[in-house]
Amino acid sequence: MFEGIADRSIRGEAPTREESLAVLRAPEFMPVVQAAYRVRRHFHGNRVKLHVLLNAMSGLCPEDCGFCSQSVVATGPVEKYRLVSADAMVAAARRAKDAKAWKFCIVTATRGPNDRQLDTICEAVKRIKSEVRIRVCTSLGILEDGQAERLKEAGVDRFNHNLETSERRFGSVCTTHTYEDRVRTVKAAQAAGMEACSGGIVGMGEADEDIVEMAFAARAIGATSIPVNFLDPRPGTPFEKLEPLSPAKSLLVLCLFRFVNPSRDIRVAGGREKNLRSLGPLALYPCNSIFTAGYLTTPGNAPSEDHAMIRDMGFEVENPEPGSR
Repeated sequence: MFEGIADRSIRGEAPTREESLAVLRAPEFMPVVQAAYRVRRHFHGNRVKLHVLLNAMSGLCPEDCGFCSQSVVATGPVEKYRLVSADAMVAAARRAKDAKAWKFCIVTATRGPNDRQLDTICEAVKRIKSEVRIRVCTSLGILEDGQAERLKEAGVDRFNHNLETSERRFGSVCTTHTYEDRVRTVKAAQAAGMEACSGGIVGMGEADEDIVEMAFAARAIGATSIPVNFLDPRPGTPFEKLEPLSPAKSLLVLCLFRFVNPSRDIRVAGGREKNLRSLGPLALYPCNSIFTAGYLTTPGNAPSEDHAMIRDMGFEVENPEPGSR
C-alpha cells in the first residue's frame, strides 16, 4: 500500500484522505519511511538544506497562541527584548553562512511589523544580500498592505507564516487573529513575488484528521517550503501539560507531509530533538531540510552535530551558495 502511495506521489498525485490516515496509523513505521524516502530521493536526491534562525525580537508578542512561550498569555521565563539592530542581523547572517546554512531566517515575535521595524529589517536584508550572499527568509507576523512588496524589494526570498493547525482547530490554538488572517498573509507574500514557507505544529492535541488537513492545506496554498514543528511544551503556556508525540508517530507525520507534498521542501523543525529522540536521524529519509543551531526560545543541535548526523546517514549538505541548485 505505501509503495503504491509513493508511486503516485512521484507522479505528483496526492494520497486520498483514507490513505493519509492509514499512513498516520501504520502499525510499523519503517515500511512507510522507506516508501517516503523514494519520493524524497526522486525530487531532492540525498541533499539536506540547513536553515538557521535569528530570534530578532523576543518575548513581547501581543498574540495569545497557546503553544508559544513568547505570547501575551505565557507566564514562563523567556528573554524579552525589542528588535535588534541591522548590524546584529548582518552578524547573525554571517554566522549562519559559516554554519553552511542554505537560508537565514529573521523571526520576530509580534502581530506584525510597524514602519520603523520594517525599515530596520529591510536595511539589514539589503546588506545581507550584498555583503553575506545568503538567501533570506523573514517571519514577521501578519502583513499589511504594501509590506510584502517592501520586503521583496529589499531582497527577501521567502516569507514564513505557518498555518499552525487545521482550520477547524485554529480557534482552540489562538483567538487574537484568525486562520483567514494567516492565509491572507501567505497569499500577499506570494503575490509580491516571494516564496511561501508555511507549515504547522503537531502534538497540540489534534486528531489525525487535523494533521491530514494541515498537510493538504500546505499543498493547496502552494507552499514552497513546509516546516513541520513538534510541540515542545513550554512552562507557563496553556499547552505545558501536553505530552510529546512518540518518535514513531512523529516519523509517520513527516512521511505524510512528504507524500502529500512530494516535490516541496519538507523541513523537520522545532521540537525534533524532544519528539523524535533516538530516531531523529531517520527524519532525513522523508525530509530534505532541517533547522540547526537552535530555535527561537529552545536550544537544538549545534551545526557540527547536524553536519556529522548528515554525513553518518549517507546524506550531504546542499550547496548553500545562492544560484546553486
